[in-house]
Amino acid sequence: MKRRIVITGMGAVTPLGNNLAETWQGICQGKSGIDRITSFDVKHVETKIAGELKGFDPLEYLNRKEVRRLDGFIIYALAAATMAMADSGLIIQEDNAERTGVVIGSAIGGLATIEKAKEGMLLGPLRRLSPFTIPAVLSNLAAGHVSIRFGAKGPINCPVAACSSGACAIGDAARLIADGYADAMIAGGAEAAVTELCIAGFNAMQAISTRNEEPQKASRPFDVDRDGFVVSEGSGVVVLEELSHARKRGARIHGELVGYGLTSDAYHMAAPPPGHEGAARCMRAALADAQSDGAKIDYINAHGTSTNLNDSYETEAIKTVFGEHAKEIPVSSTKSMTGHMLGATGAVEAILCLKAINEGLVPPTINLDNPDPLCDLDYVPGVARKINIKTAMSNTFGFGGVNAVLVLRKFEG
Repeated sequence: MKRRIVITGMGAVTPLGNNLAETWQGICQGKSGIDRITSFDVKHVETKIAGELKGFDPLEYLNRKEVRRLDGFIIYALAAATMAMADSGLIIQEDNAERTGVVIGSAIGGLATIEKAKEGMLLGPLRRLSPFTIPAVLSNLAAGHVSIRFGAKGPINCPVAACSSGACAIGDAARLIADGYADAMIAGGAEAAVTELCIAGFNAMQAISTRNEEPQKASRPFDVDRDGFVVSEGSGVVVLEELSHARKRGARIHGELVGYGLTSDAYHMAAPPPGHEGAARCMRAALADAQSDGAKIDYINAHGTSTNLNDSYETEAIKTVFGEHAKEIPVSSTKSMTGHMLGATGAVEAILCLKAINEGLVPPTINLDNPDPLCDLDYVPGVARKINIKTAMSNTFGFGGVNAVLVLRKFEG
């Protein structure tokens, strides 16, 4: 029998708040975390808006020396992991260290550190490059630092799977527990890619919004006037445990992870395959893993990027998988409020699914003023909706054709 996986801890830092409570409050209020970029001079880039963290103080989690040496994505991961571990009450010590692991993904890793280092080198050969440059850049160092911080000596990994990284991390970590390699895992995603190079690069692809005069209205999934996604930053981390392990220590259980689908489009670098078959195949794989049919899904947190290609493609994929039931399922995109946290987004959205289940509240899709006729599902426009949710699905689809879908369920013993 497959080992059951439960979530006992959650932590997040997002453009809506510097902890999960603030983030969820912003979600419930239909608040946008998008604003003008403040971290660099935007005169050389077309897009001048993003979802930055606001008032985040890294010194709440690290000392000044660590803050100087670490890239933002590592700092955010440590902050979210610290919150998740405190929430779970899990204490790692000699007798459980080797049975506790870490999987934290990131799409881009330390891009800000790369840019800063290169700028420094261009100033002249005498400028000394920090010996901490490479350790700050490596994508796996978020997982590395979290394992060091908490003494977790079990399996460790870092999915670098574009926008699916955070969901892959949680799904992969769950499988490590299910297959008996660990009893508990710290898992999630982290990203700090609001940088000049990142924004300019996505601008060159014509993938992101240039609605600079209306930042809070820029991310508008499923709306006919959408013009691309909005880059943002943050981290989401959960503590996963095998059920009997959590029960033995009397842990509070937020929910159960019952399904994980992971598939490849094997089609194109950035475009979805024809016939929406890649996303549909991944949703079906997650449902099969959950031993669930589509009728038991009460809510879908869509990938919902606010791009023309994704929104209609995902809509058709949902209809393909769920048939007539698709129009009865509330589907929302929390990226309309958080922006797109790239490698962190799948983890944060899984956490928001758990909050939706436990609070009985479906997050809204804000800025859905003029629905695209091709996007004809119930996207919960504008205002959060109270309903009883037992099972939720979280979709993430990344560049390179990486599809990851999680199915989460209310814990009922």
